[in-house]
Amino acid sequence: MSCRAGQNLWKSVWQSSRVHFRLSHLLIDLPIARPPTRRARARTKHPNSDPPDHREGGLTLSRDLAIDLGTANTLVYAKGRGIVLNEPTVIALDSRTNTVLNMGREAWQMIGRTPGYIVAVRPLRKGAITDFDITQRMIELLLKRAGISRFGRPRVLICVPSAITAVERRAVEEAARAAGANSVSLIEQPTAAAIGAGLPIHQPLGNMVCDIGGGTTETAVISLGGVVALEAIRVGSFDIDATIQAYVRREYGIAIGERTAEEIKVAIGSAWPLDDSVKAEVRGRDLMSGLPKTVILAPEEVREAIEEQVGAIVDAVLRCLGSAPPELSQDLLTQGLHLVGGGGMLKGLDRRLSEETGLPVKLVEAPLECVVMGAGKCIENFDAVHDLLLS
Repeated sequence: MSCRAGQNLWKSVWQSSRVHFRLSHLLIDLPIARPPTRRARARTKHPNSDPPDHREGGLTLSRDLAIDLGTANTLVYAKGRGIVLNEPTVIALDSRTNTVLNMGREAWQMIGRTPGYIVAVRPLRKGAITDFDITQRMIELLLKRAGISRFGRPRVLICVPSAITAVERRAVEEAARAAGANSVSLIEQPTAAAIGAGLPIHQPLGNMVCDIGGGTTETAVISLGGVVALEAIRVGSFDIDATIQAYVRREYGIAIGERTAEEIKVAIGSAWPLDDSVKAEVRGRDLMSGLPKTVILAPEEVREAIEEQVGAIVDAVLRCLGSAPPELSQDLLTQGLHLVGGGGMLKGLDRRLSEETGLPVKLVEAPLECVVMGAGKCIENFDAVHDLLLS
């Protein structure tokens, strides 16, 4: 082979290798078409099936919540879903490790039945936070039970009593933010109760509600979206229970628990003479011997024992009526007084208030859920009710 033929051969080999390298380089850079995944196919099939706040694995990524943080019970309303949680405001702690063992109904059943190192406490008293850390933990558990993940920080609307101070109000906001809320707004319980009861609060008409909770009683006259007259006292259902406990201890020498006192109130407690033929059998611990003992309580005994607390509620309603404008007082003769809250379910209370005030008194259809339902209506149309919220 001549030298010139050899050079031509090497030249052709070199050019073919360059072409092969360029082709392989192009093949490497070309995107590889892979078959679509199941999730991608689902997105292609239903491009607008899920809203931005869809649920992933049982947890809500983002959703507005309304919370009725009551002294006795806590209720949570989720936007678009309704009431998702209704539990007693009780939390059980292990005092040795300071860990939360239970919350809500399970913790409520532990009251008075726990060993020394387990403490069942109510983090709110008289409508105010008594323990900030425990309240924060409880709100965290509330958000978790309501289906809120740690990645979705919801917008929260909390119902608070009108009687709490600015410092107590700030404590509620800080506890909710520390628990994972993105933004916190507050609304007064009487306003939320009136909305939940379906009253025409935006009309120039007098609407009166009396919210009797576990630690506070609030009576308000509302017109044109604002509170015209308000009377709030720190007397509620827990005070009635404590009075029954003290009465049984003083008159019969028997110690009973908080749950037993509540059962007595529900069974034979009343604010007006009704059917007194039914009596209650009460079991407790004898203070002298320390042995279990049983006594029989009559309804008139309980009615006389709780007269001071019932009288304080009636006086608060009368003072609120006295501070209302005369024009609105005329409306109340036809609109009447609406009872809200668990304390409003006391037998004969509507009759007692009607006799004392001369107004028609009505217990709303869902007294326990009325406040959170009103707050739920607010978060369903948040921008329209912004003027009703506390600044």
